Amino acid sequence: MATLRIALRNVHRIVNTSAVSGRATTVFRPQYSWVSTYFSTSISNTQPLNIDLSNEESKRRVYNRLLYRSKQRGFLELDLVLGKWVEEHIHSMDENGIKALVNVLDLENPDLWKWLTGQEQPPEAVTVNPVFSAVQQKVLKNLNNHSSPETRATPGRPWVRGWDDIKKGRDSPITGNQ
Repeated sequence: MATLRIALRNVHRIVNTSAVSGRATTVFRPQYSWVSTYFSTSISNTQPLNIDLSNEESKRRVYNRLLYRSKQRGFLELDLVLGKWVEEHIHSMDENGIKALVNVLDLENPDLWKWLTGQEQPPEAVTVNPVFSAVQQKVLKNLNNHSSPETRATPGRPWVRGWDDIKKGRDSPITGNQ
């Protein structure tokens, strides 16, 4: 019975928050106040983010929260790339840099990974973001230095090679591990 009550409450929340004043918003809102402080729910990001860097304690909190968000995305490659980059650069960022970082952290994982690795062309709004540009330069530099071009997907095509590409037996798939 309690599960049904929770499900009905969530449905009510979804219906009431899916369209607010003609602006597209995300369906689920963060439940914890510390998440909603550094998480923009507007797709167009027209809301100003209130980031307090006035004293050392608030700076430490902002840095720790953004560092956590960059290292715990649930997408291992992005956790490593973004987490390392943010760890190296967050202490030298001003308020505008931190706002740009929040906008990058709000992007969806699959899209962000494809844009960073050059598999797809990013939208103009993402391309002009200085944090995205810096992270993309680092990723592409590492790709060029540490991987051969034939192991990468061509731009615009997904990477579908699998562990059994070499095996061309009667019972193996024609391409990849499908």
